[in-house]
Amino acid sequence: MVLLLSITLLVGIVTAIGLFYYMFSIPEPEGMSLAHWPQTFTNNFSSWTTYEGGELSIEQIGLDRLDEYGLWIQFLDESGQEIFSYNKPVGYPEKYSASELLALSSSDYQNGYTVFVNSLEDSEESCSYCIGFPYDIGKYMLHYNGDRVARLSPVARIIILAVLSALIIVVLIYGFWLSRKLSGITKGIKNISLRTYQPLQENGMFGEIYSALNKMDRDIHRADQISQETETTRREWIANITHDLKTPLSPIKGYAELLTDSSDKEKQTVQEYGSIILKNINYTENLINDLKLTYQLDSGAIPYNPQKIRITRCVKEWVIDIVNDPAFSDRDIAFESSVPELYADIDSALFRRAVTNLILNALTHNPAETTVSVTLDTDKNGSILLSVRDNGNGLSESEQSKLFERYYRGTNTKEKPEGSGLGLAIANQIVTLHGGEITVKSQLGIGTEFIIHVPCKNGEAAN
Repeated sequence: MVLLLSITLLVGIVTAIGLFYYMFSIPEPEGMSLAHWPQTFTNNFSSWTTYEGGELSIEQIGLDRLDEYGLWIQFLDESGQEIFSYNKPVGYPEKYSASELLALSSSDYQNGYTVFVNSLEDSEESCSYCIGFPYDIGKYMLHYNGDRVARLSPVARIIILAVLSALIIVVLIYGFWLSRKLSGITKGIKNISLRTYQPLQENGMFGEIYSALNKMDRDIHRADQISQETETTRREWIANITHDLKTPLSPIKGYAELLTDSSDKEKQTVQEYGSIILKNINYTENLINDLKLTYQLDSGAIPYNPQKIRITRCVKEWVIDIVNDPAFSDRDIAFESSVPELYADIDSALFRRAVTNLILNALTHNPAETTVSVTLDTDKNGSILLSVRDNGNGLSESEQSKLFERYYRGTNTKEKPEGSGLGLAIANQIVTLHGGEITVKSQLGIGTEFIIHVPCKNGEAAN
């Protein structure tokens, strides 16, 4: 950082020098010279000139320099009369009064030239000369108290030196301070990647950067936590799926071995073994189908064919089918609709899967005496509300927050581990596919209610 500040300071100095030369320099045949070069050249030209006994003598080198630089010269005697000129342009007089000569010495750029005046001080007779330069050069005089300036000159030099030293010290201190701050930011970014970052105070010049680093660290920790929880849940789910797949395979294998041990089994025994094998095969098949369906829904690969149907009649039929299932013939399941026939654009096969998953979840993971109620209603916006409510065990708040996660299996599944842990996740995916949502309300020891919200379609049903 100090190197960067040094480079910046050097660039500033070079720029200042460049601006100085841009404003106070002029081009001449040998390169660039400061703007006071014409006055210096005019003063030095006397070294190539002598004026004695009324005779003017100019060395050839002086005339060559005039030609080389594109200049003209005019010599005047003590009365202001021209005695010699070289390259003088048309328009300049041959005689000047004292006031005109004085004015010429301070004149500005005119007729393509700036004129500078000097005299031959070493000559016995008075002689002046003017040299015209083809540059637009400003002439200004600065008047000051020489005595005071002479006394102040050492003090001024000390002050300037002190100011420059202080400036350099301030720049170096600021450079080290800035370098330390940037080093802290760099270290903070490195620590974020190493997960060892300590939050910084969000103040000062870099407050916004510190705030961004703190937010980045919080977001990364939150993402790490979610990733860890997801991975833990995924591992548990895989372990459950592995266990669930092994569970039906064990009796399938065992009863199959019994059937192959002897050919004189009674017909009733064979049928009993066969029914057990078939039951476990069906369970395994359903498990695999659930796994396939959830990933099809997640990737959008499953066919989706919504049609306008009578939702009230369909739900009632789905409930009746569950009631007629021998596995649930002794369970208390009720259906009720408090509104006239409702219509909706849904994929009947998929939506049936969502509704039956909710009902079967209530039946499977609650005591046998649990009552399950399925009701249809509408809200104030006209959306369909399909409720699946039970008076069973209920769910804790932590269980409710994870119900629709694909890999989650609640604590109520320990005693009854049937199912893949995908039923509620599948139901939620299907309802979302239909433009609706599922909400849950539950209290431990009181029961649970799932409510499906889907848009209503007014008009006559197509089937």
